[in-house]
Amino acid sequence: MSAREWDAATYHRVAGPQETWGRAVLERLPLRGDETVLDAGCGSGRVTALLADRLPRGRVIGVDASASMVEQARAHLGDRATILQADLTELALDDPVDAILSTATFHWITDHQTLFARLFAVLRPGGRLVAQCGGRGNLAGVLAVVDEVSADPAFAAAFAGWVRPTRFASAEETAATLAAAGFVDIECGLQPWPVVPDEPVAFLRTVILRTHLERLPAEQRDDFVARVAERLPEPVTLDYVRLNIAARRPHGG
Repeated sequence: MSAREWDAATYHRVAGPQETWGRAVLERLPLRGDETVLDAGCGSGRVTALLADRLPRGRVIGVDASASMVEQARAHLGDRATILQADLTELALDDPVDAILSTATFHWITDHQTLFARLFAVLRPGGRLVAQCGGRGNLAGVLAVVDEVSADPAFAAAFAGWVRPTRFASAEETAATLAAAGFVDIECGLQPWPVVPDEPVAFLRTVILRTHLERLPAEQRDDFVARVAERLPEPVTLDYVRLNIAARRPHGG
């Protein structure tokens, strides 16, 4: 499984927290109901379906880099949305969209400069970007435990020299990167959002530890997840910090 691939079926089942975040993002996006809106990083389509509910006369486009997520989203949404497989840093659409929504995606992309430039390019003038992703300090406590387990002699060789492929940016640097891409009316802020998952082991395996497990042979993966889970306090509480983003492409831009 490549770094961009997911266990989409399990993700769809356990992604209640991501759907909750998506509802909060949707509340910040005013819609008439006839717009064309892009869900940037649509995953398995749970939030995309909520977006479609808000656009009875509009159009929803979902984009994800993962083939398995695209397949899951298409099965979940049917003809309620157009689902495309594409890397957001290479995104190109035939026509501009009225707004962009994104939940729990941008931190999986380390090149925010290119990301925001591509999102700016597919927005119509005056169009809005409303998003939420992992921000500075996201999962700091949980990842400290993960690093301890990764350093265990049983696993250390697999992680030698490896850098976790995520970027948890601060509000200030995100605002500066958005401004450099051309956005205006920028609002960025961090929000602690602890999560107690219903299925902690499945959630850890599928979401938080996904890229770590790709480094390990199949026979070691269950043990790695179990060691992380057993070192976390009960009930397992994930110390998420969300980066809320709002910005607009200027009318003349």
